Amino acid sequence: MWHKNGAMAPPRPLRRPPPLDSKRLAELALRYVGRYATSRAKLRAYLARKIRERGWSDSAEPDLDRLAARFCELGYVDDAAYALAKSQALSSRGYGKRRLDEKLRLAGIDEADGAEARDHADARAVDSALRFAERRRIGPYAANASDPRQREKAISAMVRAGHPFALARAIAALRPGAIVDIEELREQSRICR
Repeated sequence: MWHKNGAMAPPRPLRRPPPLDSKRLAELALRYVGRYATSRAKLRAYLARKIRERGWSDSAEPDLDRLAARFCELGYVDDAAYALAKSQALSSRGYGKRRLDEKLRLAGIDEADGAEARDHADARAVDSALRFAERRRIGPYAANASDPRQREKAISAMVRAGHPFALARAIAALRPGAIVDIEELREQSRICR
């Protein structure tokens, strides 16, 4: 095959990385937690995937639970801090508590470690719903709200984003340009829980 600089060399065969052993697995885990915020369950899943991909060369079976527990002891992995950071990130982007619950479930965070994150999501529920409404031009941020189908679509979008139906309906019912009474919305969301 020709290229602008002459004949192109045939592609080299991919070199397969060597199988993992205990030392390489620990180094891989350290690189992973140094690069990404993660939970204990996500670290175990990552290491299990790497062992499946590359193989295992030690005589003893890998103890992923012990390695993940060791990283927790050292403070490299903290499920509660991960959950709170995830809650803050999702709230700031306008997502609700149900979306947070789903993310924490997928990350393997248990109820005790996720309690503070869920409390944070509850406290920021109205603010994050309004942020989502502003981003999507819903309710008081809409250009016009005369079409009931658009209002239903807006409510559906807010519910998919993890907000309670009653709060989504209350925000979508506000006229475009209306002044938002945050305390009234908070009260409505407390009543409907």
